[in-house]
Amino acid sequence: MAFNHLPAVMHDAFGPLSVTPVTDSVPMATNQHPGGRPESGGDSPSPHTILDRLATGAGRAARITHTEHLPPREGRHAVWSDRIRPEVINAIRLAGIDHPWTHQARAAEHALDGESVVIATGTASGKSLAYLAPVLSTLLDGSEAPNGRGTTALYLAPTKALAADQRRSVKALATPLGNSVRPAVYDGDTPVEEREWVRQYANYVLTNPDMLHRGILPSHPRWASFLRSLRYVVIDECHTYRGVFGSHVAQVMRRLRRVCARYGADPVFLLASATAAEPARSAGRLTGLPVHEVADDASPRGELVFALWEPPLTDLHGEKGAPVRRSATAETADLLTDLTVQGVRSVAFVRSRRGAELVSVIAQERLAEVDRSLARRVAAYRGGYLPEERRALENALHSGELLGLAATSALELGIDVSGLGAVVIAGYPGTRASLWQQAGRAGRSGQGALAVLVARDDPLDTFLVHHPEALFRQPVESTVLDPDNPYVLAPHLCAAAAELPLTEADMTLFGPAAPGLLPQLETAGLLRRRTTGWYWTRRQRAADLADIRGEGGRPVQIVEAGTGRLLGTVDEAASHTAVHEGAVHLHQGRTYLVRELDLTDSVALVQEAVPPYSTTARDTTAISVLETDTEIPWGEGRLCYGSVEVTNQVVSFLRRRLITGEVLGESKLDLPPRTLRTRAVWWTVTEDQLDAARVNPEQLGGALHAAEHASIGMLPLFATCDRWDIGGVSVPLHPDTLLPTVFVYDGHPGGAGFAERAFRTAREWLTATREAIASCECDAGCPSCVQSPKCGNGNDPLHKRGAVRLLTELLKSAPGEETQVERSPVEKAKAEVAAAGAETAAPQGPPEP
Repeated sequence: MAFNHLPAVMHDAFGPLSVTPVTDSVPMATNQHPGGRPESGGDSPSPHTILDRLATGAGRAARITHTEHLPPREGRHAVWSDRIRPEVINAIRLAGIDHPWTHQARAAEHALDGESVVIATGTASGKSLAYLAPVLSTLLDGSEAPNGRGTTALYLAPTKALAADQRRSVKALATPLGNSVRPAVYDGDTPVEEREWVRQYANYVLTNPDMLHRGILPSHPRWASFLRSLRYVVIDECHTYRGVFGSHVAQVMRRLRRVCARYGADPVFLLASATAAEPARSAGRLTGLPVHEVADDASPRGELVFALWEPPLTDLHGEKGAPVRRSATAETADLLTDLTVQGVRSVAFVRSRRGAELVSVIAQERLAEVDRSLARRVAAYRGGYLPEERRALENALHSGELLGLAATSALELGIDVSGLGAVVIAGYPGTRASLWQQAGRAGRSGQGALAVLVARDDPLDTFLVHHPEALFRQPVESTVLDPDNPYVLAPHLCAAAAELPLTEADMTLFGPAAPGLLPQLETAGLLRRRTTGWYWTRRQRAADLADIRGEGGRPVQIVEAGTGRLLGTVDEAASHTAVHEGAVHLHQGRTYLVRELDLTDSVALVQEAVPPYSTTARDTTAISVLETDTEIPWGEGRLCYGSVEVTNQVVSFLRRRLITGEVLGESKLDLPPRTLRTRAVWWTVTEDQLDAARVNPEQLGGALHAAEHASIGMLPLFATCDRWDIGGVSVPLHPDTLLPTVFVYDGHPGGAGFAERAFRTAREWLTATREAIASCECDAGCPSCVQSPKCGNGNDPLHKRGAVRLLTELLKSAPGEETQVERSPVEKAKAEVAAAGAETAAPQGPPEP
């Protein structure tokens, strides 16, 4: 594959090593090691040494804007409960673990007491063992029943890879227990001939919420013996269940509890989470049950050096002559190359599937220039691979055959990768919880480790690398989800009715919004009411109504035109932007051009090619207000929250030169528009406020547009979302408000809680937005402050200084405390139920510090 490389003088991956000290642009943390740069023992270089080598070369040290040193931490031991079988404790000792950490013992006690519990501790803190000890002990008890399966346990992982990894771990740990513990994976990759054995004989089934939703619950009579004996449900990486996906999974959990009750089972839920705000509250929203919290991490930790890295400005110019920084993708590929040359086992986390492929290919090509054998030791790992490809990569990673990996978040979620010396994160992953989860993949055996966050050229990343206190001095976010979203709840009520007829008694389980939806489902002909309850009326599968990943529609298959070979799939919702005609698609290091996107048959035909560019789709958006739930005055302006209808259309795509990101051209597309009913926050300004801000009519459109772009970019700092989960529109005179208006909306039907979070933290959110724009060193706006990569209007008009003045004036009248959302009747009912101690309280995150 051909790439346009930087000139040799600019490529410093293989330059001589130096010990040039790293200069921080802000004062170092108070926990900085007093002796400067501690060396770790043994032959492995310390993380400081690794970072010094990465900083070698012209201008490289200047790219490091801050380094944070987290010192080592001693562990605190406890003893296992005497209620855990001695055989299990012996098996744990044979695995090299003589005593549990304090948090492991506490979590196990809750489980043994029949109390649901969430373990919210750091990466590599032994969360798996905390729930496995009581689970294995209980399974051992159940193996003595006449049928050999007196108790069972269900394990849920957000990804297939994590479930497969956990099966390996459980099988190894339970080997001394013989056939008493029979773990088995049950997912879409499980061969048909194995599935009956899993249903009849496995007592520890590892699956994912998708399979539970589509496969197990609709066929619950075939799982009757398993469900009747179900004692524990383990929900791993539960912090990932947020937004629409989390809301769907919350309803799947309620359906699971309902079916279990049908067979006389009342399982205890054991949840494992990365460090998060209010984990018990989030776990309670997810399961609908009261949940105890264990969050005091007693495990030891090796030192962690965390560097913030900002790629340099190039001599190139982007749209409207804006300065262009070197891309995070190219910078990450260089760092992964350097680390591989140093012999440091590393993972580079990249936001997109295409980005992961590109980082891998660039690193392979550059390594081949040094040593061809090194090029074979770097690969990409992402979703969308075929099962056999995914398994082969996992095996190579575990065996040590791979030295460097460019991965999407599929690898973030708990897969046990021991011995990593460094993690490179290409762009802020959207939440502080994910950032620390990814950084924690390094140093998992207790040794020192290096983490590097490489900033993308966007407002949030630029803000963070120059405001490290926002990363290192703030708590992680709370998880945002809303199980009572009608777009989520309605299809799950249908699925529940198909599993077992719905009754009045079920309404408490599904929440106060459920009774109001049932008549609508009757009117639509989906449910029929009889004397004994509500019944599913259709012949098709009710579970197919709910796409729990929030993707909508069936996946689009990516097929090689010349051979008919299936390369992979892409979500239907992403197909307009990812596999439109002319798009560049990467798969296993090979590049393909999309010849045709057939939306009717859900097929994208591609052919192999070597274009010297990547592609980025652009869209346009119109918005109308359906209902204003609440509004508050901000001086003469208003801050509002409510329901909107959004019409979106992908209209074109840009071709950008590889490595540099230079725009080579734009091509028009003819794709159908899409309509979305969702939730939004919006703010208006009056003519007097515009006069006070010195924003004239010629500047108004650009000032609003610039503020909209930057506010979208900054919202992930205040809500657990990605900037691609939300959208925005700015209008100099909106027909519904009759004023200049900026909208920011959830990109999911019915909303996902992000706009509500924006409304409640609007003062802090827009203050950070203003600061991000004002502190940017460019003159008229650039991707680091007000330009957006997905703007369908070509980032025109934009007025950077006008946006700063406008936000300054707006914020003068902002309320001083967190804004409270005026609740709808359904939401008020939820609050009343919560006050009475029920489990279906409306999701409401903590005030932002």
